Amino acid sequence: MNKAPTKDSRPYHHGDLRKSLLQEAASLLANEGIESLSLRRLADNVGVSRTALYHHFKDKHALLCAIAAEGFAELESIMASIGQQSSLTPAQRYGLFARNYLDYATQNPARYSLMFGHTLWRQNLADDSLKGVAYQSFKQHLSAVKAWQSCGILPQDQDSLRLTQVTWGTLHGLAQLVIDGVYADSNHLDEICQCVGELFSRA
Repeated sequence: MNKAPTKDSRPYHHGDLRKSLLQEAASLLANEGIESLSLRRLADNVGVSRTALYHHFKDKHALLCAIAAEGFAELESIMASIGQQSSLTPAQRYGLFARNYLDYATQNPARYSLMFGHTLWRQNLADDSLKGVAYQSFKQHLSAVKAWQSCGILPQDQDSLRLTQVTWGTLHGLAQLVIDGVYADSNHLDEICQCVGELFSRA
């Protein structure tokens, strides 16, 4: 007599499962929005059991925090790129940094909104892993601002912490304006970034 099939007979292991899950989740987020994400659908799309999925993400909230954390890690690498452009003027170098930041935000609007939006940050909902990466990203930006001040890219007479908050806040606000289509769109990015570079690089 044949045994009845188990409730979930899909494989438990799937190579680098966490990476595969995050890639598929990021794709669903980008193409269909946060409402499209569910652990059941994610397991089905990747072709693994939900038991295997729960080994990496205990619930949807943990998955969203992991997606956002990856975004902050990507932003960190963008922040580091400006120091490698020694042939450019201070205004051009900071304008390039602004353009890289805004390009990332506007080309990944769903992930960017998740990284900074109320879904994960209201009522202290971000998990410790996300908080650690996000705060490290801010510290990285602070260190970069101090370095840019010391070499004349940013004003040297301003408090580094406050200047970091102002510069990041400016870029974040510009990103949201473009993402939301309020007063600006992607066709304006060259002129916007040139203005940002000229403004903040005036010591």
